[in-house]
Amino acid sequence: MGLSTRRWRTAAACLVGVAIVGGGIAAYGFWTGINATGTGSATTGSDTGSLVITQTAAPTDLAPGVAPGAITGTIQNTGTTNTQAVSVTVSIASVTPAVGALTVCTAADYILATPVMPVNLELVPNAPPTPFSGATLGFNDTAADQDGCQGAVVSLAYVSS
Repeated sequence: MGLSTRRWRTAAACLVGVAIVGGGIAAYGFWTGINATGTGSATTGSDTGSLVITQTAAPTDLAPGVAPGAITGTIQNTGTTNTQAVSVTVSIASVTPAVGALTVCTAADYILATPVMPVNLELVPNAPPTPFSGATLGFNDTAADQDGCQGAVVSLAYVSS
């Protein structure tokens, strides 16, 4: 081999070495060059379901010695999105004694059993009402004077979850 050929090979080897090292540097620069910043946002939709609970039955003959009566109702989604209904819970909101009652009548004069009534459905907007049941309401016959409960109105409240 001549001197010029040897120089050519040496120069070519150096260029290949520079290309390899340069490629390594470029790759290294690519991975470590990520120093960007920025901002962004996202929004979460809101439930536009609107649930309507309607009582369909409740006892009307509460008195000492009378068996508790069933409480039933329906729940309906009148909103615009599907809404999950796990249960409907009923409670005694108030007791209004009859006009002229001489003694007091309170929620303690009544027994509300199984107030949490399961629904466990995804309610579609404007679908027919879904029934619920399971709670009962009875008169709590105590040794006290409960004459104030004659003709009383028991107001019930409903909450869905």
